[in-house]
Amino acid sequence: MDQELSGTMRSISINSNGTTKQQQQLNGHSMKTAVSCGTDEIDNVRRVTATIGGDVDVAKTTNASKTPASAATTTPSPSLIQQQQLQQSLPSYASASVAEKKKMVHELCQQLLLTDEQVHELCYRILHEVRRGLAKDTHPKANVKCFVTYVQDLPNGNERGKFLALDLGGTNFRVLLIHLQENHDFQMESRIYAIPQHIMIGSGIQLFDHIAECLSNFMADHNVYAERLPLGFTFSFPLRQLGLTKGLLETWTKGFNCAGVVNEDVVQLLKDAIARRGDVQIDVCAILNDTTGTLMSCAWKNHSCKIGLIVGTGSNACYVERVEEAELFDAPDNRKPHVLINTEWGAFGDNGALDFVRTEFDEDIDTHSINPGKQTFEKMISGMYMGELVRLVIVKMTRAGVLFKGQDSDVLNTRGLFFTKYVSEIEADEPGTFTNCRLVLEELGLSNATDDDCANVRYICECVSKRAAHLVSAGIATLINKMDEPHVTVGVDGSVYRFHPKFHSLMVEKITQLIKPGITFDLMLSEDGSGRGAALVAAVACREDVLNSK
Repeated sequence: MDQELSGTMRSISINSNGTTKQQQQLNGHSMKTAVSCGTDEIDNVRRVTATIGGDVDVAKTTNASKTPASAATTTPSPSLIQQQQLQQSLPSYASASVAEKKKMVHELCQQLLLTDEQVHELCYRILHEVRRGLAKDTHPKANVKCFVTYVQDLPNGNERGKFLALDLGGTNFRVLLIHLQENHDFQMESRIYAIPQHIMIGSGIQLFDHIAECLSNFMADHNVYAERLPLGFTFSFPLRQLGLTKGLLETWTKGFNCAGVVNEDVVQLLKDAIARRGDVQIDVCAILNDTTGTLMSCAWKNHSCKIGLIVGTGSNACYVERVEEAELFDAPDNRKPHVLINTEWGAFGDNGALDFVRTEFDEDIDTHSINPGKQTFEKMISGMYMGELVRLVIVKMTRAGVLFKGQDSDVLNTRGLFFTKYVSEIEADEPGTFTNCRLVLEELGLSNATDDDCANVRYICECVSKRAAHLVSAGIATLINKMDEPHVTVGVDGSVYRFHPKFHSLMVEKITQLIKPGITFDLMLSEDGSGRGAALVAAVACREDVLNSK
């Protein structure tokens, strides 16, 4: 425990010339492969270790305090010994100057700031993994699966009629009724339904029976119970599609672990659940994930939209690829040049490709997650983990006495209670003001924070969110460069992108630095991609069916 609280972490660091050095470090990267950026970073490590290091060997301290049996009457009580040991094992920097504390926080957070060299290396590695996912020979072992969606047509604005959409991708799901009309006009009604925890980790039959019941209730409530309607199914989990209406679940994410669904066709499971009820008529026309829906929703209004991005509870991207590049695309008599690819980039790094930028905090997140070793990229980006990353850094600094004079709270020390929305709220404060920050800290049971504490907490938030934005930007820039089109619109959705006050500008700045000269881009906030986008995929499928039948 003393080693943990002192902030020293032992790891092997590989420097720029490839040699290894054993070192105690506060701001080092992952124990797996900690690649330094040169002597400056190593020097920083040494400076921080000199400042905050200093393991205290509790065993030696205890042994030194032992007395002969004849002197037992003068031996301090066990509780007093424990207090003395605790004081000796807790390096407290509560009395350090404001400048020293700021320096300690900044040096600890150095590992969260990506250098230009690291970002360019990320782009190279992402492209390599995308190509592995697209190729038939390497796809089985690829982490970035690049699943073929079988969506080949984007909306053209001529879609008309009533469509249902089912959006399943988190602890809630939505059912929508969308009426597409002329001039990009539409009417939409929707309802959110909860998924109880016992269903999230129960059986697949329970899950889909629950969904079918809610679909039936929704249709009755909206007076379309007797109509036969097409449905687009947004299923925001890793999916291996075998057709527009057939997709096998690869693995559960986001806290789900329903039995009997992995490697099964989720469209068929939904159809079976609807058939078991026998009370409504629904044609499931397409299955897609939320990134595809986001792209389709934006493409309905902006025909240059060729990439869909989600930065919310999870993170993923899809993009328009040339058919010849998608070696797993198997469509008889295909005459169309492009197909949408669902990258499932959340799993990037599961093979160690991200170890050179991972930190002790990322490893902590992964170790305590429901899926250790999986969704490595996502865990460094998404809203499910961003708040927890910030909490881990704050806890480390608090235990070292750098923040809040070393005074923590039960809430701060509880996993999952520093919500990602707190990061957005804290960063939304005007420079030099800490109104939101103080409100957040009070919710965490930290009511005696100074302005300097607040400034340091905000800096920690900024480092975590900036890294997330830069990681996402590396991925998007890689896709833009691979597509090599003069202009690309990126449709974006998700709570992190939508609500974080700086995420958009951080992305624009970094992508601009990374894309090829002569290419332009813009980021477009999606309007209900997973809902309206699903209806649009169904609508386009119906439009194509009509054309093919003529």
